[in-house]
Amino acid sequence: MTFQDLDNQAATAASSVRLKRGLVDQAIAHASAAEWSEAAETNRKILEMGPDAEAENRLAKAHWELGELALAREHYQTALALDPTNRIAERNIDRLRVLLVDAGEKTVPAQEGSKAPVSIFVEETGKTGFAFLTDLPDPRKLAQVNPGDAVELTPEGNRLIAISNGMRIGIVEPRVAARLLKLIADGNKYFAGVTSLGDKDVRIIIREIYQDPRNYGKVSFPTAAKSTDLRPYTKGTLVREEMDLEEDLEDDEEDEEIEDLDRVLPADVTTDEAFVEEPDELDEP
Repeated sequence: MTFQDLDNQAATAASSVRLKRGLVDQAIAHASAAEWSEAAETNRKILEMGPDAEAENRLAKAHWELGELALAREHYQTALALDPTNRIAERNIDRLRVLLVDAGEKTVPAQEGSKAPVSIFVEETGKTGFAFLTDLPDPRKLAQVNPGDAVELTPEGNRLIAISNGMRIGIVEPRVAARLLKLIADGNKYFAGVTSLGDKDVRIIIREIYQDPRNYGKVSFPTAAKSTDLRPYTKGTLVREEMDLEEDLEDDEEDEEIEDLDRVLPADVTTDEAFVEEPDELDEP
């Protein structure tokens, strides 16, 4: 083999790497924009170039968001076969095993704009807290809710209703809702995102996005976790700008890392004491 042949082989290999890198970038961009059909097609092109556990995970995620649970499980299983240590695939196979029984092989596709912005998942002392949802819908409806989904919080009497993908997905647990409802009544605004789901529970992170002047000095989450206790989405720095989302997702196997938010968001970072009513603070004239 001549030096020219070696140079040609190296050039071909480099071109293939660049092509694959470009397709990965496209796949992540489609997923970031919730363009799931396009994301699925791009990941298929990547897999035509050879086995790839991360592409299988991304393709599984796209099928799940499209409501195709059986296909999602198949690709997660392939990802796990390629990489037996792949925790993302393993966790989602376990969840899909239950959902396929309760919800069937297909569900309604996720709505456009259903994903929450990265900033929702960045912990900020006093501004963010965590809560579990009660009174969950039946598994068929809950099947299309995934970690990373946006959650709208709506007061309803003495309850705080959580809505995602255009449907009611539960009620914020009373210990959290009681304080927030008073602050909302005085003008505060909140937004939330799903951090984790189990067979029978949904956990969300809640962020104060506006503080009414009437609530000046009133902290939404008095004893929230220190920022060092929490990492959002990725293995990198805590605070991420929205423009860096695509790169962050790529570093952590696209937004599948969101599927594992309960691994990086401690389950008990917001304690019961955070929601104990403070009469001197909240009941000022």
